Formats: sequence, C-alpha cells, structure tokens
Amino acid sequence: MDIVICKNAETAEKLAAAIIADALAAKPNLTLGLATGATMENLYHKLADMKLDFSLCKTFNLDEYVGLPAEDRNSYRYYMNYHFFDRINIDKRNTHLENGVAEDLEAECARYEEMMEEAGGVDLQLLGIGLSGHIGFNEPFSDWSSRTRAVNLTPVTMAQNGPYFDEAKGEKMPNRALTMGVGTVLDAKKLLMLVTGERKADIISKALEGPMTSMVSGSAIQLHPDCVVILDEAAAAKLTMKDYCYSAFANDPKWDAYRDIVK
Repeated sequence: MDIVICKNAETAEKLAAAIIADALAAKPNLTLGLATGATMENLYHKLADMKLDFSLCKTFNLDEYVGLPAEDRNSYRYYMNYHFFDRINIDKRNTHLENGVAEDLEAECARYEEMMEEAGGVDLQLLGIGLSGHIGFNEPFSDWSSRTRAVNLTPVTMAQNGPYFDEAKGEKMPNRALTMGVGTVLDAKKLLMLVTGERKADIISKALEGPMTSMVSGSAIQLHPDCVVILDEAAAAKLTMKDYCYSAFANDPKWDAYRDIVK
C-alpha cells in the first residue's frame, strides 16, 4: 500500500485526478469504478476540466440508494450525471449504476456482477471512506467475500448523508442501498482511495493502521496488492506513521512524475 499525504484537499484532488488521467492515457478503454460523496465532487470537476477522452471508457459505480429512481436529485445516478458524466465525452450507455428501483433487487445485484465480469473487471476503483468505516455501503459486519447486494444503512451513515435530503420538500433518505461487496471491490486491479478533512482522521487511521476487521470494512484495502491512498494533512492527523509516509513518497522514484503536484 502506498500512502501519500498532501498539504491540503486541493492538492490531494489534483494528485488523484492525475493518477486517473494517466491510467486513462495508458488504456483508453479503461473500466473505471467510481464513488460518490462530497469528497469526490471536486475531483470529478477537475477531471472534467482536464478535457480527457472518456469516449471508450466504461464505468461502474459502487452503490445506489434503494427506492430512488435515476431522475431523483438524491440518487447517485443524478449525482454522477451532474458532477461528471454531463461534463465529459463519455457514452452514457457505458456508465453503470445499480438500479435502486428494480423489482427484484437480488437479480439486479447478480446482473451488476455479471456486467462487470463481461467488461473484464474493474481496472481502477476509486474509493472514499464513510464515518462508519464503510467503503461503498459496506457497513460494519460486512463479510469480506461479499458481492453486490442490498444492505441496511447504519445510524452513523444515515446521520452523515441525511443532510443532503431536504425534509421540507418531502425528501426522506432511504435506509437501504445496493452496493458492491467488499469482495467485489477487492477484485479491482488497482484501488485509489481519496480521503480529506479532519473529521475522517479517526476512521482512516483505524482503516490503515488498525487491525483488519469487519467492523471497519475500509480496513480490507490492506489486503490489496496495488492500492494507493491519498490523504490531506487534516485526514492524516492521527496516523502514527506519518513521517514514514512522507519519507517513502520522497524516496520512491515511481512518484517522480507527480512531485510538481505534491510539493
């Protein structure tokens, strides 16, 4: 695992964007796993501003709320269209999210897994981490061999994401979601986790330096053979190995191309 600590969120987002851009340049038909949430919005805007060629790219999102149609402004399909897909030259037929209003959710999840397999698997999976320690919506007690499935959301996640829903307009956050499983995430060829902000400092330290446990599904990334974690200094505040992370980045030649970003 490579952990890169950047001075601020802006720099962290730029580095993540550069890594994705280089992966796309190396493989124009890249299969890209995508995440949502506040952390990703600026990253997607930066990628769009780079005017990259996404015309051959396929995407698979981690998750979608159960019960929200694509046109609902709180659905992750709406989020992805607004923050990313409508800003780039991607063919939307190649952009995939779970169908949260499918009549048979189990069949929908199986279909999603089949689609990823038919695409040759995910080349690069983008990840954030929730305050409950989840990647995707893999809440505590998620089995690490789990595949795409319907899950119940914890009170911590409901509190974290609830403010995005305007109750005055009759919006209510669903308490269930469809999500790639931990095993599905770990199947990706490369993982790229982006975490910024002081409020994530405690949970990211548990995920990276604590024991691997189903109570923090994000800790499963410790098992992946090709994983890059990008943090800003605020998110890295509780890491005990910060000095080592700085030293490893400074002395590893594979990061030479990115030193102008991370100064």
